[in-house]
Amino acid sequence: MPLLNRTELMSWVEELLELTIDTVTAFELVLPNGTLTTATETKNPDLFFGLKGGFNNFGIVTKFTLLAFPQGQVWGGLQTFTASNLDKVNKATADFVANVTDPKAGIITTYNFLLGQPGVSLLMFYDGPTPPAGLFDRFTSIPHFTSDVSTRSFLSLVGVSPSDATYGFRGAFNTVSLKTYSLSLIEQVLNQTKPFLPSMTKRSKGGAYPHDDFLAPLNLYYAWVGEEHDEWYQEALEESTRSIREQAIAEGQDIGGSKQIKYGNYASATEDLTSIYGPNLERLREIKTKCDPKNIMRLAGGYRF
Repeated sequence: MPLLNRTELMSWVEELLELTIDTVTAFELVLPNGTLTTATETKNPDLFFGLKGGFNNFGIVTKFTLLAFPQGQVWGGLQTFTASNLDKVNKATADFVANVTDPKAGIITTYNFLLGQPGVSLLMFYDGPTPPAGLFDRFTSIPHFTSDVSTRSFLSLVGVSPSDATYGFRGAFNTVSLKTYSLSLIEQVLNQTKPFLPSMTKRSKGGAYPHDDFLAPLNLYYAWVGEEHDEWYQEALEESTRSIREQAIAEGQDIGGSKQIKYGNYASATEDLTSIYGPNLERLREIKTKCDPKNIMRLAGGYRF
């Protein structure tokens, strides 16, 4: 039986700045033939394009250069809620998505199933020492189980979610790329946990992962103990993904067919490459053939062009 199943909504920081792949200015890498080279917008531009989201298909990256941004004190932290307040958190999340336009504000709402009960872990974030009055009241006014929300360094905020939470579990990811989160869609996300009971794109600079069109990737993660349960949970994860995607389309979200571009970091290990790279796939295959004609990088695993 599962000990932890998790579904995450929303993200933060990227709305104010950009995706990390859009801040890379140079890659140094060893090509499959052993040659050390550099890829930038002007030097080996095709390779630079492929490396921005193309994973480990082109060689071994030994160094990369990023744009840096000043970062002062921030406000935020983790607040947890028990099952009795799920409805209030759902409504507050939908209200936040629909009405908050401040690019410095963000949330990650995580629905968990842990030790036989559903619950919510809410990470609140404001890029500044104090948020505008009332901005997060929709959440802070709800009775909560724990809270460590405060003014703090960004490094401290990143550390509020334990990095070893999944240690010892088997697990799998999947994703649905959405336009927004309505209350009914959020409730559907929660429904995918219950059966187990006993602006970031406007700064796109191209790259392998097509993200010019705004999509908010939903992160579904199921964890369990025991290899004998692998097939059952993989199928359950696929079914959860289908249910959420179908409801979003039924509500009018234009995310069907080729518009359902999956975020590679959340996508299933068996995901069809077209649904991750869309119209970029053929170009990526050409770059791959040029950089790795003997297909050495197939030995590295992962998504293969």
